[in-house]
Amino acid sequence: MNGSIETMRQKIAVGCRILAMEGLVDEILGHISVRLSGDEMLIRCRSPLEQGVAYTQIDAVQHVTFDGDGAEDGYHVPKELSIHTEVYRARPDVGCVIHAHPPAALLCGISELEFKPIFGAFNIPAMRLAVEGIPIFPHAYLITRPELASGLIEAMGNKNVCLMKGHGITVTGETVEDTVVRALNFNALAKITLDAAMMGRNIVPISDEDLTELPDLGQTFNAEWVWRFYARKLAHWEGRNFVNPTV
Repeated sequence: MNGSIETMRQKIAVGCRILAMEGLVDEILGHISVRLSGDEMLIRCRSPLEQGVAYTQIDAVQHVTFDGDGAEDGYHVPKELSIHTEVYRARPDVGCVIHAHPPAALLCGISELEFKPIFGAFNIPAMRLAVEGIPIFPHAYLITRPELASGLIEAMGNKNVCLMKGHGITVTGETVEDTVVRALNFNALAKITLDAAMMGRNIVPISDEDLTELPDLGQTFNAEWVWRFYARKLAHWEGRNFVNPTV
């Protein structure tokens, strides 16, 4: 493998550990993939010695085909590989896919809470997810075959976040960095939506006037710097020296 693929493998491993640190994945459930050329991808796989997503290292990120072939050293692809393959087949714009199980999103889904822009500058990208609308896939089964993924693809449309009711979330993006940060932003939206509902008050969305005064601060501000923050936080969380903020 060349250096760029090795760097992407490392970013996937770091992304998995960040999601675990922030509570979006638990135990052995959840995965990140990156599209390569043709019908190939890098994806977080499991081995017979699986220890959990929070402890993902680069060896767990395998280079496989869309058919699931190519994993080495006893690793095998996730049972829900079809989430990744069918998104890539349907969405040429997507370079990275995350499937995760954040509890707040789960609770919002099963209680049928509506995601509204009830905050503004607190987290502008999360607010914009609410403005754009969060599609719902109304099934809780494992997506183990391409035909089961077709409904998810239809529900998701061209959006980058889909709530899978009674199951989890699927999040897409161009890179590992922006997809991980988008998943974290949606988790923030879900947590605040759930907490607001538990207050039992009528929480109204922010005004149109406020919306017009909330700029798009750009990819560097909204994704790259946030990714670097979480990479450094992860190094601290894991009790190791922080060396490279780009990984």
